[in-house]
Order: sequence, then C-alpha cells, then structure tokens
Amino acid sequence: MSTPFFKATGPASPVFFGPKTAIPSPAGSAFLSLGSTAAALKTALNAVAGLAAVLAVSLIPHVAGAQAMLLPTVDISVDGHAVNAEIAATEASRAHGLMNRKSLPPDHGMIFVFERTDMHCFWMKNTPLPLSIAFIDDDGTIANIADMQPFDETSHCPVRPVRYALEMAQGWFKSHSIEAPAKVSGLPKP
Repeated sequence: MSTPFFKATGPASPVFFGPKTAIPSPAGSAFLSLGSTAAALKTALNAVAGLAAVLAVSLIPHVAGAQAMLLPTVDISVDGHAVNAEIAATEASRAHGLMNRKSLPPDHGMIFVFERTDMHCFWMKNTPLPLSIAFIDDDGTIANIADMQPFDETSHCPVRPVRYALEMAQGWFKSHSIEAPAKVSGLPKP
C-alpha cells in the first residue's frame, strides 16, 4: 500500500487517496483519474502564471511613471503667441507634471492651476526634458521666468505669490522675446 497523499473529508469520514485511486469528478460524471486531475491542475497553474505575467507587464509603465497623464488642454496666448497647454489642476496632475517626458511638440506646454495664490515652487525630479517656467499672477501677468535643468531637485520659485505656472521647452520664452511683465490670456479658471 502506498502512502496517502490527498485527504478529503466528507459528511461521513475522511477518505485517503493513493496514487492509483480515482477521485469523484466535481461535475458528477463518473471519475477522473489522478493523471487527468494533475493535467488539469497544471493547465490551471499555467493560466494563472500567464495572467500574472500579463498583469505585471501592464503595470510596468505605471510603476515607472513612463506614461504621460491624459489631461485636458487649453489654447492660451502668451504675449500674443499661441500655446496649447495641458491643464494640471489637481494635486495628482500637478505632482506628476511633465515627469518622464523626453520632448514637447512646438508651442506646447503645461499650465499649472492652483486653488489659491501662493509661493508655488517647482523642481525637476524625474524630468529629463529641460524646461523654462513662467510664474503667472491671477490677472495673467508673468511675475518671472526661470530655466530648469533636467533632474535638478533645486526649487524654482516665483518672486511673489502666483496662481499659475506655465512650463515650456527650455528657451521657448526667450526665443519669442517674452519677459516679465508680459501678459497671458485665456487662462483656465481655478
């Protein structure tokens, strides 16, 4: 007699199965041999492993933060120059910003909208793209502009409290001869 390897309990008493014992089929159709049960178990385990692999691969971009957030956009005018800007108006979208972006289309940027006017500072953590940032008052007046280097964790702050900040590819403001106190129109409401 072989050593039992599977123990099942039923309403009467425990039943022990050995290697050549048939197990009742859950569907009630006669019996399944242990060989076919092992094959079914192997198939199920392979399916679970496959599903786990698919889930793991699908999570990689989110874990690495490699994908841009899908944000609404707005067309604004910066001293008469048209800009299409993604709107970062939530805490999560502002925190993510332009992280992991390697490029921006021409005349494209991100406008950060805050609930209140304050000394909102920015850094370049996880941001490989060199940027210029304009800090903007409630009335659309640019307070100051700063250049920010990739991956630099130095804080870049406005010279006075602002409600908005506009990030563009580095040099965009300079190439369009835009300086403080230029005006920005079409800003989204907080």
